[in-house]
This record gives sequence, structure tokens and C-alpha cells, in this order.
Amino acid sequence: MFSPTVFAQALPLLLHAAIATVRISLAGLVIGFFLALGVCAARLSAHPVMRACAGAYVFFFRGVPLLVQLLLVYYLLPFVGINVPPLVAAISAVSLCSASYVAEILRGGFLSIPPGQMEAARMLGIRPFDMLRRVQVPQAFRLTLPSLANEMVLLIKASSLISVVGVAEITRTAQNIAAGTYRPLEAYLAAGLIYLVINGTLAALAHLAEHRLHA
Repeated sequence: MFSPTVFAQALPLLLHAAIATVRISLAGLVIGFFLALGVCAARLSAHPVMRACAGAYVFFFRGVPLLVQLLLVYYLLPFVGINVPPLVAAISAVSLCSASYVAEILRGGFLSIPPGQMEAARMLGIRPFDMLRRVQVPQAFRLTLPSLANEMVLLIKASSLISVVGVAEITRTAQNIAAGTYRPLEAYLAAGLIYLVINGTLAALAHLAEHRLHA
């Protein structure tokens, strides 16, 4: 029978763990975004070697499950003499994985910009960097905002996998509660509710931002 008491006791612990989940996901998205800018630039480069390297990066990190990437980073870094805490390993793996997806999202945004705008900017004498900053990036961001928001939601859900390296996020905490109380239903139901609230809030904020950008 469902126990409201266990459910209520689990919520504070899971809410505390949710802070770690959000921090890791945000760190992964921010770091991944800057990595993605470089990967995207390489993918759009006229240099074939850069395009090939960036394509291989995207192919690997989109083709290998995040769980395997987490384990590779967690065990590979100490193997090559780099000892880092599990949290750093988790953020590194999430960032590398996120960068591959965000790079493709941004590439699609840049390719969607009408070529005529670039020609008009060049005719007006706008420098390439200013063109990128004032014309390309704002439009690419506006065009890809829904996809970027969706990537953030997916990243929050995928963060449940970092429990395999011992980071006490929502799923790991729910597992500990279930093991300690022998009440897995209440523990995982509370965890699911918290995930739902976080992702629902993100989706609402993204919708609001998209509405304001198109207003």
C-alpha cells in the first residue's frame, strides 16, 4: 500500500539532490554550448580537415550512449594519470555529449539564415566578426531556441545516468531512499514528480522567451 509518510519524507532529500541535478545540467549545457560553437564553426568551415574532425566528433558523441561516455570518462581520466572527483567527470562527459547535439542544432540555425542577408551585410562593409555577432548569431539563436530548450530538458532527464559514477543527484538519492526504506514506489514517484516540475518549468520559460523574441 502507498505510504504518504515515506513519500513526504523523501521529498526534502530529493529536492536537495535536485539542486545537484540542475547545477550539473546547467554546467553541461553552458560548457557544451561554448564547445559546440567551435564544433559548429569547424563543421561549416571551408577546410576539409576541420570539417572531417568535427564530423567525427559529432558522429562519436551522438552515436555512443551517454552512459558509456560517462563510464569512459570516469575510468579513462585516472588511467592517463588525471584524478578528478566524480562530479567533474560527470560534468565533463555531459558537456562533451551536449556539445555534439548543440553543434548540430546551431549548424542548422546558421544554414537557415537567408544568404541574401550575408551578401547585403558584406555590401554595407560590415566586418566578418561584426556580421557574426550582429546578424548571424542573433538569428541563429532565435531560430534554434525551441531546439535548445528541448536539449536542456533532455539533458535534465539524461542526468539521471550520472548516478552510475556515484554523484548524488535525484535518481541516486531515490535509489538510496528505496534501499533504506524498502519503499521504491514512493521514492521513485517523488523523484518523477521533481523531474516533472523541473522540466515543466524549463519548458514554460523557453516558451515565454520564444514568445518575446518573436513579439
